[in-house]
Amino acid sequence: MNFKSLALALLLAPTALLAAERNDVPSCYAQARIDEFRTAPSGRMLTVVVDQTTPLTQDLQRTAWGHIKRFMQPGDKIRLYAFSAYLEGHYTRLRYAGELERPIDEKVLGSVPMMAARKFQSCLKNQPAQLFKGFGKAFAATMGKSSSDIPRSEILFSLKAVGEDMAKAEGVDEHVVLVMSDMLEYSDFASFYQSNGIRQIDPKVEIAKVEKQHLLGDFSGARVYVHGAAFIPTTAKNGYRSGKMIQNLEQFWSTYFKESNATLAGFGNPELTSAVE
Repeated sequence: MNFKSLALALLLAPTALLAAERNDVPSCYAQARIDEFRTAPSGRMLTVVVDQTTPLTQDLQRTAWGHIKRFMQPGDKIRLYAFSAYLEGHYTRLRYAGELERPIDEKVLGSVPMMAARKFQSCLKNQPAQLFKGFGKAFAATMGKSSSDIPRSEILFSLKAVGEDMAKAEGVDEHVVLVMSDMLEYSDFASFYQSNGIRQIDPKVEIAKVEKQHLLGDFSGARVYVHGAAFIPTTAKNGYRSGKMIQNLEQFWSTYFKESNATLAGFGNPELTSAVE
């Protein structure tokens, strides 16, 4: 790893400490003071990662929002990260973290004080709306700051830091990741751009570069879905994307995630049509 890459890695390293079980949704169990009756979480966590150098259209943003809302079920956790270059206001950040709690197990419900149970049920009924309101606000703010004017996307450094956070999540044994990015300018040392368009690549050669820079991550066996791959704004003069270009791009990322303890389960180019599950 060269000095520039090492320095950038050190700058980004602290981001892995940001997600120490943060939860932006008040706990209904805590509010009703019945933590001793808490039902275990589902074990699932959805991690949404937004590349702020990719200004996706409103339609693509709405599609992503639909995937997120359909995925979340009682007991699930969710996190939202944003990244681009290591610039002020654009470095890798955890923007939101929340959890939907599960109802009290019927086996112990009879032991819960009646007033506490009623307070819990009222809180739990409103919890999904509260989570989606908070997540939606952070999501909209994150997408609103996306711009193709940001000079560099440090996706590999950022994904590696996100993977380290995922490994620390408590009570999670099923990870799902939704990456919203064009997946083109993946680090300071390499890019799939050429003259404001997409260049032909050899996936094996590009993966060898990643391995040489020690930029493979560990995503805890996650299923990874990509939304926005090879997205080129309509204003770009060289925005042509051939089938071979897309095929090579998908092969590169499929290999990257496989070697980073994950599976590329869906690759939207640019729109993800498969369900996030």
